[in-house]
Amino acid sequence: MRLDDEKASSNVEDRRGQRGRRGGFRIPMGRRGGGGIGLGTIVILGIMWLVFGINPLEMLGGGGLQQQTQQIPQTQKQQQTPAANDEMGKFASKVLSTTERTWTRIFTENGRQYEEPRMVLFSGFVQSACGAAQSAMGPFYCPRDKKIYIDLSFFRDMSSRLGASGDFAHAYVIAHEVGHHVQTLLGIAEKVTAARLRASKPEANRLSVRMELQADCLAGVWARDNKNILDQGDIEEGINAASAIGDDRLQKRSQGYVVPESFTHGTSAQRVEWFKRGIQTGDIGQCDTFG
Repeated sequence: MRLDDEKASSNVEDRRGQRGRRGGFRIPMGRRGGGGIGLGTIVILGIMWLVFGINPLEMLGGGGLQQQTQQIPQTQKQQQTPAANDEMGKFASKVLSTTERTWTRIFTENGRQYEEPRMVLFSGFVQSACGAAQSAMGPFYCPRDKKIYIDLSFFRDMSSRLGASGDFAHAYVIAHEVGHHVQTLLGIAEKVTAARLRASKPEANRLSVRMELQADCLAGVWARDNKNILDQGDIEEGINAASAIGDDRLQKRSQGYVVPESFTHGTSAQRVEWFKRGIQTGDIGQCDTFG
């Protein structure tokens, strides 16, 4: 990606290096009373969060994200942090800036006003308006504070663990989370959340898949809108990343078999299909995964 001439977003909070307040997020001791939870378990919990839709906070005894919302002091919510000034931080900030340009234009053309999200860079642990989270859970969007949370070490893990490398693969992750913000602004997220609460577990998972595939398509719309800053091979990096994080591929990798009814993000083929649809059409109207 050619980002040298892109401006950095003013909507980035750099909380890396800050000592987080762990609130009710407890890590249980092992049966032997030893030193808590191991790295391997953290990785597995992260995959369960990203792929199976299982909240690891509940498994670790700390309660769900929403249950911990009130533990964040108001002063902490309003705390201002400096913008990122390192290479990876600047990269993330510039990618966010390109999404702001894209979605401001699209919303304006459709008679709406785009509310820019904020991106929080953290390391290890973070408190959001949706509760406590650890890096192993991966990047996430919190609709309660309209912020994207990401530990940039996730990009390194994408390359080393999933074989999804390249700057555009990383940018795709950010654009996908911004896609969830767009869903929130359009009222889609609220409707789907309400429907999932009324649905059976399999149906709730299917609705989750549709949400994730739509965010992939919206990321594709962003990619098409910014094709002037893409290098040869960038789109292939994004497609490879979408394929690498399909439910079927991750389940096969983690447990050796797949359970389709537990899918929450879609198969590799589905994620690639909807990402490519957004790229090929550049039309959010073609991203109706519910229709």
